[in-house]
Amino acid sequence: MADNARAKRLADLIREVVAQKLQRGIKDPRLGSHVTITDTRVTGDLREATVFYTVYGDDEERQAAAAGLESAKGILRSEVGKAAGVKFTPTLAFVMDALPDTAKNIEDLLDKARQSDAKVREASANARYAGEPDPYRKPGEDDEDDPADETDDTAK
Repeated sequence: MADNARAKRLADLIREVVAQKLQRGIKDPRLGSHVTITDTRVTGDLREATVFYTVYGDDEERQAAAAGLESAKGILRSEVGKAAGVKFTPTLAFVMDALPDTAKNIEDLLDKARQSDAKVREASANARYAGEPDPYRKPGEDDEDDPADETDDTAK
């Protein structure tokens, strides 16, 4: 079992090698400049690597990029093996990263919250207090309703 630091270094190396090879070495038109490697994770035994990627485009481009990555998996693994110099080159699995979709969903929810806040702000713009604006007594103010100042005339 390898330590986590070694697995992290190998994951970083795999991410760099795969990104460079996709940019310069592979001539597959399905893997154009719209494919971005976002993250790489390696198992503790350094046998399997998961490469996360995003594709900016529609569903057809995403499916084409997934097919292109699957067909280029052997070449990419060979390049990783040359660069890593490890006894066993990890197998590569490509997974579509859900980060852009999640970020868009969060942005939509934040927009809804902003709209709701604006409606509440508009409704409260002309609102008035139900009682006095400041219901708390302050020292030094003369209050007519103070029961301690009233004297009982029946006690005489």
